[in-house]
Amino acid sequence: MNKDQFKGRVNVAHGKVKEIFGKLVGNMTLQVQGKMQKNMGKMQTIYGDFNDDVKHSINNAKVQGWAPA
Repeated sequence: MNKDQFKGRVNVAHGKVKEIFGKLVGNMTLQVQGKMQKNMGKMQTIYGDFNDDVKHSINNAKVQGWAPA
């Protein structure tokens, strides 16, 4: 797990908590901020997953002799 994947998952969890808390106290602003943070966390996780996949693909290509070292 790279840092973007980790930070993204943390932001998703933090955003969910913020969104739920906003619903409980009736604070629409906090609720919207939570949704935004949750979605940004999802995007950061996807970015981290993509980077990880690219790294693995490059390493596999090097092992198989398809890419320059």
